[in-house]
Amino acid sequence: MNNQLIQEIQEAEKRIRRYILKTPLLESLYISQVSKAHVFLKLESEQYTGSFKIRGATNKVILLTAEEKKRGVITASTGNHGQALARACQKAGIKCIVFVPKNADPAKVEAIKSYGAEVEPFGDSSSDTIIHGQAKKVAKERDMIWVSPYNDLQIIAGQGTIAAEVLQDLKDIDAMFVTVGGGGLISGIGTYLKSMSPKTKIVGCLPENSAEMYESIKSGTFVDSHNLDTISDGSGGAFEQGSITYDICKEVVDEFILVSEDEIKQSIKLMIDAHHKIIEGAAGVALASFLKKKDNYAGKNVVILLCGANIATEKLKEIL
Repeated sequence: MNNQLIQEIQEAEKRIRRYILKTPLLESLYISQVSKAHVFLKLESEQYTGSFKIRGATNKVILLTAEEKKRGVITASTGNHGQALARACQKAGIKCIVFVPKNADPAKVEAIKSYGAEVEPFGDSSSDTIIHGQAKKVAKERDMIWVSPYNDLQIIAGQGTIAAEVLQDLKDIDAMFVTVGGGGLISGIGTYLKSMSPKTKIVGCLPENSAEMYESIKSGTFVDSHNLDTISDGSGGAFEQGSITYDICKEVVDEFILVSEDEIKQSIKLMIDAHHKIIEGAAGVALASFLKKKDNYAGKNVVILLCGANIATEKLKEIL
């Protein structure tokens, strides 16, 4: 177990507490009845900036040195991480530049700008923007600080504070379902839960159209799986070879589940019908994964992480 990361998460929990919301852990009577399990929804969809990403971004910005803050930061994002880092930098009075793919959701781009960050479009996908290193290269050229969306221990530690919050509200957790993109979210949550609640099963959830972490762990080596478009744009795209999240995911994730685009859309609609709450595609992935395997969890306490709510209106209209 990664003792350094566990300590980082515990310190991050104290460090960022005043800057983030403690999000609700909602017991879902409807999903519990459908599954015969005891289902709790961790609503990071209700977090500042509409996703969990504010946790890692806030932790990272607080830990920058005075000299690093003067230089400013650069990141690359499909939207949620960019919004989170932009907000954290705005609060701290730090310059922030966010590289986004040219096909990024316009609403997410406008949200990033609303927090005072500069937006620079590059490439046709998140892979072009993040994996091919353009943003990192520009950070070096401009002598600014590069902030990875997931390949950073301080970012991962911030995301891991979700697990600390969940355990404050629910001591007995048989399984937790978490969506996987670059792996930062599940690395933090999985490491903390495996330390504090060893019996808890950590389930990694991915869209079939973009399952690079699953493919890489399954094959035992990094796989470029040529990801397809997915409504789970918050988790879609590749992760960079050599990312620290690969080894952490191998250690802490007990099972991976892949879901179709239709299954994700049905889960988004279910949340509106059953709870009158809007979630984005990446959150729908975790819910769809549980529903796919619900028969295995009868009588068990299950937490499903609904990681964000940032879905374009047009996309939501199409689903409905």
